[in-house]
Amino acid sequence: MNDPDILLLRQKVHGLPASRYADALRERLPDADIVVADTPDEERELAKRATVISGFNIDDELLESATAMELFACCFAGYGHLPLDELEAAGVPVTNASGVHGPNISEYVIGALVSMARDFHRARRQQDERVWQAFGSRELMGSTVTVVGLGAIGQAVLKRLEPFGVDTIGVRYSPEKGGPADEVYGFDEIHEALARTDALVLACPLTEETEQLIDYEAFRTLPPHAHLVNIARGGVVDTDALVKTLRSHNIAAAFLDVTDPEPLPSEHPLWGFENVTITPHNAGHTPKYFERLADIVAENYRRLENGEELENRVR
Repeated sequence: MNDPDILLLRQKVHGLPASRYADALRERLPDADIVVADTPDEERELAKRATVISGFNIDDELLESATAMELFACCFAGYGHLPLDELEAAGVPVTNASGVHGPNISEYVIGALVSMARDFHRARRQQDERVWQAFGSRELMGSTVTVVGLGAIGQAVLKRLEPFGVDTIGVRYSPEKGGPADEVYGFDEIHEALARTDALVLACPLTEETEQLIDYEAFRTLPPHAHLVNIARGGVVDTDALVKTLRSHNIAAAFLDVTDPEPLPSEHPLWGFENVTITPHNAGHTPKYFERLADIVAENYRRLENGEELENRVR
């Protein structure tokens, strides 16, 4: 048996099998030997000889056996769950899937913002009740949209907002890095941004700095007509504060793809608000996931062969 160039661990995403990932890589790397492990035993055996291993995670046993590995290509954008110290000690660089979700999640955000501005939720409710009754709506044009988190997803959101004629504010951990927003603030200045915000989009990772970043004080600063879209993590928002704010009619609407807790229990009060739309953490779903991931991994395979700097390297 040949030594595999790229080993794909057992994984499925959005209903897509790992074989789709393998097919996409083979199109991009026709001369590489790309194999998919179907069982735990196959993973352990193939990992002993694979140059690149790609998966959502790698456990201690598999890492110990992967003595030929020169790159671990994580299939998630998030990488905090990985044994980074152990991989570093083994001299194995780690890359992630940052950028894979940019197009699909930014489309979700645009859809949410338009839906809330035009109050499509009310239109759907009136249609269900067979009620013909005019109601007011808003425009995105001329409004101020604040995006918290200026990574690949936040930047994709801002790019897709350009044709709508909105003013944009970015909020990020390192504001000195700037970004594609009209203005950029740090987390410690977030209230300066919130006070001017018509629509707040959360697109940041969940960290010590961002946990419950949007708390009751943040909701107090937001204007009462503001809209909230959360495609980050549920823990970025203080859920109790959100419920209290909604009950007081102190924001106009919320569109939530993530919640805390998650899954959201059926008895949770968030389900009962007419101005809240909840989707089951599927903003990132796309049939092109493995295609976009294969672009990153194939490019890094070439760079690894040529001794060049890796894209999306996180450690």
